[in-house]
Amino acid sequence: MERLIEEIPSFFTIWNIIFLAKAMGVTFLLTAIGCFVGFSVGGLLAIFRKTKSLALLPLRIFIVIYTEIFRRIPFLISLLLMFYIFMILKISDNLFLIATITVCLIATAYIGEIIRSGIESINQTQWDAAEAMNFSYFQILKEVIFPQAWKVILPPAFSFFIMFIKDTALASQIGVMELTFAAKILNNKGFSPLLSFGTILILYFILSFPLDRFGKYMERKLVTNRN
Repeated sequence: MERLIEEIPSFFTIWNIIFLAKAMGVTFLLTAIGCFVGFSVGGLLAIFRKTKSLALLPLRIFIVIYTEIFRRIPFLISLLLMFYIFMILKISDNLFLIATITVCLIATAYIGEIIRSGIESINQTQWDAAEAMNFSYFQILKEVIFPQAWKVILPPAFSFFIMFIKDTALASQIGVMELTFAAKILNNKGFSPLLSFGTILILYFILSFPLDRFGKYMERKLVTNRN
């Protein structure tokens, strides 16, 4: 404990604070980009997966295969595979780009499945009634299904977002300078592991807590609107 107290002034220098802030920014960007792309593209995958058109059958098969593969491969394995593919094909040596593409692929598969489950939670009679009123597929989704499905979609979606903040720590395995990698560097410089990783723990909490509160707010708002 005495060593920990002695290290605090030299740990929280302006340069270390800037270093940690940059690492925190990288973690935030990885999460934000992954969640935004995942929600946007995953939503489209869920929508097209529910279509009944024979012409879109190959697309639906591709969506099922893609979703099942990336939901079952561990994030670290996907990250390492993407890293070695980029290195072998000499596409790019930008580690942040590799990590971003990987998190987008993973997020799209998971969120797409969450949205699909939300769509399918609505009783079939709702679809039949809307079809009887000559609504198109997209009109049914917009006017009937999604207004009811959001309350089913949002809770697991926000839980995934919060989990995803923590999972981005795996990007440190390929050398991306995010929070966990920053903690390792500070620890290697001689600072106490308790101080280095304890500080990172607090920064992860600062990132995830507002998102958790926002998710709870959206859930309450949806319940109020439904009432």
